[in-house]
Formats: sequence, structure tokens, C-alpha cells
Amino acid sequence: MKKVFILKGLDCPHCSSVIEKEVGKFDGVSSSTVDLIKQTLTVEVEDTAIIGLFEKIEKVVKSHEPDVEVSEQKSEKTVKKETDGETRKTVLKITVGAGIYIAAIIIGEILKLPLPIYLAVLIISYIILGGDVVLKAIRNIIKGRVFDENFLMSLSTVGAFFIGEYPEAVAVMLFYQIGEFFQSLAVRRSRKSISELMDIRPDSATVIRNGRSMTVAPETVSIGETITVKPGEKIPLDGIVTDGSAMIDTKALTGESVPKTVREGGEILSGSINTNGVISVKVTKSFGESTVSKIIELVENASSKKAPTENFITTFAKYYTPAVVILAALLAVLPPIIFNESWTEWLHRGFVFLVISCPCALVISIPLAFFGGIGAASRHGILIKGGNYLEALNKADTVVFDKTGTLTKGVFSVSKIIAENGKSDDEILEYAAKAESLSNHPIARSITERYGKEIDRETVSDYEEVSGFGVKATVNGKTAVIGNAKMMKRENISFTEYDDIGSKAYVAVDGKYYGCIVICDEIKPDSEKAIADLKKAGIKKTVMLTGDDEKIAASVCENIGIDEYYAQLLPDKKVELLEKISEEKKTYGKTVFVGDGINDAPVLARADIGIAMGGIGSDAAIEAADVVLMTDEPSKIAKAVKLAKETKAIVIQNIIIALGIKGIFLILGAFGLAGMWQAVFGDVGVALIAVLNSMRILKK
Repeated sequence: MKKVFILKGLDCPHCSSVIEKEVGKFDGVSSSTVDLIKQTLTVEVEDTAIIGLFEKIEKVVKSHEPDVEVSEQKSEKTVKKETDGETRKTVLKITVGAGIYIAAIIIGEILKLPLPIYLAVLIISYIILGGDVVLKAIRNIIKGRVFDENFLMSLSTVGAFFIGEYPEAVAVMLFYQIGEFFQSLAVRRSRKSISELMDIRPDSATVIRNGRSMTVAPETVSIGETITVKPGEKIPLDGIVTDGSAMIDTKALTGESVPKTVREGGEILSGSINTNGVISVKVTKSFGESTVSKIIELVENASSKKAPTENFITTFAKYYTPAVVILAALLAVLPPIIFNESWTEWLHRGFVFLVISCPCALVISIPLAFFGGIGAASRHGILIKGGNYLEALNKADTVVFDKTGTLTKGVFSVSKIIAENGKSDDEILEYAAKAESLSNHPIARSITERYGKEIDRETVSDYEEVSGFGVKATVNGKTAVIGNAKMMKRENISFTEYDDIGSKAYVAVDGKYYGCIVICDEIKPDSEKAIADLKKAGIKKTVMLTGDDEKIAASVCENIGIDEYYAQLLPDKKVELLEKISEEKKTYGKTVFVGDGINDAPVLARADIGIAMGGIGSDAAIEAADVVLMTDEPSKIAKAVKLAKETKAIVIQNIIIALGIKGIFLILGAFGLAGMWQAVFGDVGVALIAVLNSMRILKK
């Protein structure tokens, strides 16, 4: 069972990793993940361990961060909104502390009042600005937890007091708090931006009950009930329009701003916005199963699947902080002992070293970049299920496509009927349509649509569908077999095989061949662009897999520029071929599979990265995929790869910025060329730069 807890006010990267680790050790807990960006803790726990879990988690959190409020997540909102009161409290603390600090400087430097008065005012300022930091550090030390940000800042500033650097000690805490405040604002802004991208959850639904309109929560509406949607309202649930027509804005779902017209009988998805007419909608899915819920759930869970780089940075910070504390201690102690240097000078350098060394810039900005990349992708109608998949897209070098519904529209139409053995087109079509009437396959639907008459189901019995071959049924008391060439051979029926481009449905009745129905599928308008864009994005090889015949496959590949294809495949062969393609690669890049149908679910699950065409895709395909495209446009795949590369570039920039600038300042500090003022920039200034850099991905 999965449980999500809100950790309101948690902003400490070190504390979050420790909380995650300690909760993960509880009996019955199989996984524990803290999302610092969303301030949540997600745990996978056995049913037997639920009792008392909240109390144990709260105890762990409070032991590290007493001010953090712990609550179980009830709402499906992406981000918990911060209160204005917290911001005002922080601003007041900084303003009062800064005011008293300026007064102390006037007293000591300008008025030249006695040192005790000067020092007393500075200490008051320090307590206001840094009292909470020092208290947290002391509490953590008592519990055996050292080497966090509070410890580093407390040790360096209290130490500065002891060596007579009074104004610098307070100034470091002042500018540390200012930097933390702006860093918190930047993170908060990014949280808000991401939540706004996914602000598609409807707050209410107007349902018709007992002839009256009632405004209720979408969760309380049942399948089969009728809801009314007025202009400007969000569609609260998936359904079929039963009355009226309207222009629907689906941008929040698909990333496309082109309005779509819906009329009576048309399908409508939750999360869309009704821009003009009043419509009545018969609900076809409960709120939990609706499109809007699935999108929110996908994005909600995305940040729990951390990218390898995120995990590396967490591990790096775990060892980095103790290492720099040891180096700072050696820097402060060894030169005075070995070279008989001034203790005050080298202690000062050691404290400067401590302030600079805090790894917050990396620990906050890198998860923020990945989550921002996922948020930006969702704005384009691309749902990426985790930072691990976003990072994996960087390494993609081979993309394997299913054909029908992915590169082609999947909307088949009968282009030709070839009658043989004295049979008429109508006879062939009647037997084929009746036999196929129980199938949901696109080819079956195209045949029944061409037949155009109401089918009496009592005339059809003993229906059997043979996956990858065709169907067999008793129609009007006769055995009808409709399928591809393999089906005819399987049933030992003598037939004439045709070379026409298109899918062929051969028809035989009571073992006698009647003729052939040729069905054509149209290539999607942006399939050619998709392949070209993927090659520009660095994809080395594109492959198409299809159950259609050789001629159709060759024609599609030639038209859109696919490198190679495999035709006449049964569903189980696609998995084998995907494995073969992956094994034969000369590079170590990732293999991507793109599909839409239920038959594609095993291949999607087997691929390094599975991408489902969500607009018409089956629930099974979407569940098995790592990335879901909300539209049926294959060109979105290249956009996903591009966003993944841009996110990775920002992550690398942050690593270079943070480690590079900190490295320079650490060297300057060790040689006495950087003081406490520069140290503050080396810590909070660099963190702020990295956070702001991470936010750039939201604009993509």
C-alpha cells in the first residue's frame, strides 16, 4: 500500500535524506522517498504496518525538523500552498535583525561606545537572526547528528565570535538568512509554476439528479449519470456528449491550443475547458479512472522515481560534508602547530572554509531541474513517469515504432472488394461484416462501417478471434473465416493471394473462397517530421514493426524515412525482435519503443523506455509505458528527447557552477584571500544561482 505524507515547511536537503533513510528502516516499509520540491514523503508499506505509522513518521520528522508540520495527504493537488504568514515572519526576523545589526555598527564604529555595549547589541542581532539555526544544530548534535547546514553555519559564526570577528559573525548569519529566504522564494515559485502547469483538477461537477441540477464533488458522480458543463467550466469527468455542442480547449491535456468541436455522440475528456456552448455529458468513467485523475497521478508520482544523477548527488552530499569539515579542521589546526602561525588567522580561514562548503546548491537545484523538466513536458502533452526516464531519454539512440495507430492514423477504410467464384461484393461484405461484428479491431470496424446495415447478432454464433490471424464464426448457419493469408493457410483454404498495397481480409465460407477485401490506413501528417526531428535530435536508428504485409511496411517506411522494418509479425514476435534489436546495437544507448494498442503492452514494458500514444492508446499500454503522449502526434517524441537533453544540460551546468565556484572560493579561503562575506556568496549565492538556472526549464 502506498501512503503519502505532507511535510509542510521541510526545506533542508540533508534532513530530508536522513528522514527518508530512517523511515525506510521501519518494519513493513519497503520504500521511502522524500520529495523536497513538493515537501512530501511517499512510503510503500504493508497493510499490517499501517497502525501507528503516522506517529512514528511524525516522531522522526520532528526529531530533525521540529517546525515541520506532518499530515497525511488527502487532496490530489500537486503542491501544498505556502502561507503568507510564514513569509511575513521571515521578513520581519531579517528586518529586525538587520536593523539591530546596523545600530550595533553605528554604536561601535561611529559612536565608539564601550565594547560591552557594542558586543551586547551584536549578540542580540545574532540571536534574532541565527538563534533558530544554533538551536537546531545543538538538538541534532545531542541526537548524534552532525554535519548538516545548521552545524556548519553555527560552528563558523560562533567560532568567528571567539576569535574576535564580531561584525563578520553576525553579517554571515544575516546574509545567510537573506540568501536562504531568496532561495526559498525561488523554490516556492518553481513549485507554484509546476502546480499551475498541472492545475487541471476540476473542483466541482453539476449533476442532474431527480430532475434538478446539483453542484457536487466530481468524486461523488457515478458512471451513467448526466452532468451539465457551462461555458468557461472545466470538464470534470470523461463522458459522451448527449445534448448540445461546444468548442473545447484541450491545451491543458495535450499541449495543443487548437480548439476542438464536440457534438452529440462525441467523446469528451476531463480536464478540458468548455469555451462556449452548454453541453450535457453522460459520464463513462468514475473520477478516479478519468483522464484528469490519471494525468495528475502520473505527475504526482513522477518525482518519486529519482534520476541516477539525483541519487548520486544525495550520496555525494552524504560523504562530501564530513570530508570538508575534516579539511576545515585540518586547515585551522595544522599550520599553527607545524609552522607556528597565528591561531586566529587559521581558525578564521577554517570557518570561512566551512561556510563555503555547504552542498545545498546541488542537493536542491538538481531535483528541481528534473521535476521542472517533467512539468515542462506535461505542458506539451508529454507525461514522463519519473526523473529516471527523463534522464534515460538522453541516452536514447534507437527508436522502434509500432505502425498502426502510431505512425498511421489507425482509421481504416475499405478501398476495394475483389469477388471470386461467382460471388458478389455484397455477399462477401455481408459475411465479413457479420463475422467481424464482435471484434474491436480497426480492420473489423472498417468492414462493418462499409457494410452500413444493422447486424442481427442472433445470426452470428461460435465466434473465435485468433490473434494475428483473423476471426472465425458461424454466420447464417455457415462457417465464415475472415483473416490474412496466414489464416487461410491455417484453415487449409485454397485462395488467391493479392499484391495490392493495403491490409487484406480474405473471406471464405464453408471452406470455399469468396474473395478479398482490401483495407487501407493513412499515414499521420507529422510522421515524416517525427522521424526527421528524431534524427536531428541524435537518434541513430529508427525501426518499424508491423503485423501488415511486406508491401505496406515498405511503402510506409519509404514515405516517412524509417531506416528498417519487420513485417507480418505476430504480437509475441515483437518482444523477441525488440530484444534482438537491443542486443545487436554496437552502442550502449537506450532503446525506445513507441506503441498504442493493448498488444503493445508487453513490448512497452520490455523496452528501455516505453512510449504510449495516449490519445487513442489503451489503458494497458499507458500503464506499461514510461512516457505517455496525450496526443496522437509522433513528433512529440522528438520534443520529449529535446526536453530531456535540455534538462540534463541544466543539471550539468548546476554541477559545474556549484562545484566550480565553491572550489575556487575554497582555495581562496584556504589561502586567506576570501573572507566571511565571500564565503556567504560561495554558499547561498551559488545555491540561488543554481536554483534560478533550474527554473529555466519551466519556460521550454
